Amino acid sequence: MPERPSKPPYTSYDYAVIRVIPSITRGECMNVGVILFCRTQRFLDAHVELDRARLAAIAPAHLDYDRVEAALALFPAIAQGAGPIGALPLADRFHWLTSPRSTIIQPSVVHCGRCTDPAAALTHLMDVMVR
Repeated sequence: MPERPSKPPYTSYDYAVIRVIPSITRGECMNVGVILFCRTQRFLDAHVELDRARLAAIAPAHLDYDRVEAALALFPAIAQGAGPIGALPLADRFHWLTSPRSTIIQPSVVHCGRCTDPAAALTHLMDVMVR
């Protein structure tokens, strides 16, 4: 009897979607990035893509896009180890990045998934949730 091919080793991960909510009173939001943490593979990364034209459709005229982009750039930088927060262990960095905020940039609740390659899962989530 031939041997069954082995299944790839799946690992679990946690992720949150990064959203821009330019007007809290209107409640509209736009997904602009994803933070993904895989403890077993010691992986933490965040990808962010801001489409200014799409955001302009829901944003107030006075929104400072440069400041929004600068704030969004902190997510990948911290995930990859920049600054004092970047010195924290991976799990602490992930929890800091996904903690609730009352600014126009907010993470979603944390979701979970399974994958064999966390970097590929991050790219897939960006394709599905942001692009």
